[in-house]
Amino acid sequence: MIREHERVVLTVDFPEHGLKAGDVGVVVMVHGEGAGYEVEIFALDGHTLDVITVEAHQVRPVDAAEVMHARRIA
Repeated sequence: MIREHERVVLTVDFPEHGLKAGDVGVVVMVHGEGAGYEVEIFALDGHTLDVITVEAHQVRPVDAAEVMHARRIA
């Protein structure tokens, strides 16, 4: 199970929030023993873009062999 304060990767797009699969966030709350999460998404300068509620299948843990990638937001 993913825990609070862990980084996660979105596995689906959230167009209503301007977010795309592959964007990285931090879990700020765990719902129902891992059934869902509140995830805070940050810009690379550290300011919060959004906090979204996701289901467990819509995120995955960050892998140690991954590198972050920058993209412009709308």
